[in-house]
Formats: sequence, C-alpha cells, structure tokens
Amino acid sequence: MNHYKTTYSPGWAKFCRRMLKLMGWTAVGDSMPEPKAIVLGVPHTSVWDFVVSYFYYSGYGKVAHTMIKKEFFFWPLGPILRAAGCIPVDRTNASTMVRSMISIMKEEDNFHVAIAPEGTRKAVKRWKSGFHLLAKETGAAVYAGYFDWGTKRISCGEKFELTDDARADLERLQAYYETLGLRGKHKDQYVTH
Repeated sequence: MNHYKTTYSPGWAKFCRRMLKLMGWTAVGDSMPEPKAIVLGVPHTSVWDFVVSYFYYSGYGKVAHTMIKKEFFFWPLGPILRAAGCIPVDRTNASTMVRSMISIMKEEDNFHVAIAPEGTRKAVKRWKSGFHLLAKETGAAVYAGYFDWGTKRISCGEKFELTDDARADLERLQAYYETLGLRGKHKDQYVTH
C-alpha cells in the first residue's frame, strides 16, 4: 500500500531531464531498481543540491523523497515541497526523525529516499549514521550517490553493501567518497574525514 507518490508522468520526467541538461548537468547511470532504496547525496554544501538532485531523479519518472526541516513548510513553499516529495521532519530529535522514517518505509511497498549523510550543508568530519539504521530496519538498498559541481555529473552511484558495524561502514563510505575527488558547490564546506 502506497500513501506517498512514487512516480511522475512521462511528460514531467522529460521536462526534468531537459531542465537538468539546461543547467549543464550530465546524468550518469540509472535509477535505483529496488522497491525500497536509499540514495546518499554527497557532497551536500548548498540548497541547490536539492534542485539538481530533484531534476535528476525525477527525470527517471521516479520520486526520491527527502527529509526537510519542518520550518520550511510554510505557505506557499510547503505545498511545493510536498509535491516534490519532501517530508517535514523535526530535526531537534534525530532518533525520533529516524524512527519516523523507518515507520514510513515499513508501511510503503515502494519508497526511495535521498539522504545527505553529512546532515548539514556545513563542513563536518563525522557523518550521521541514521541512513544505516534506516536501511538495516527496512531492508532498503543503499547507493553511494553524488553530485559533483566540478564536473557537473550526478549519479545514484554504486550500491554500497552494509555490515552490522555502522561506524566501520561510515569510515569505509567516507574513504570511498574521498577516492571520487568530488567538489561541492561550496568546496570549502565538504570534507570526507
């Protein structure tokens, strides 16, 4: 049973592909084939990351839901964000936020979510591990997605296999991202370790 929108019309998908191209971006690879999946968005240094990512994934005709702090859901922005697949969350309690997403994903047959493991647009050395718990609790696949402002290439990236050790997986993930040589829109706000 799906309560959340999971697809867009072919016409909207075509419009989104055209917008991505007009912005100078190149889509690499394909969308996530699993019914439940998490795509990590790295590096997250600007609100423009959301815009580029939205056009990219919507271009496949699919919705990648995004958690956005509830303070942004005011009129007229709130209805636009909801239509774009955004879910309002209370960021003051990370544990409650993750549990809420776990409940949503368990209830849905199909659900793709985009998460920035940095948790903020500022430079942080210690990434958040909420996506790990979300994946483990729901059986969702995890993809090491990226948007590189240096080359203007965007992708869901490679499937990233998790173990039961969240901290070790996070270190391995950050080491992987370091090898990609990515650049954020604000390059001084992206660090991998």
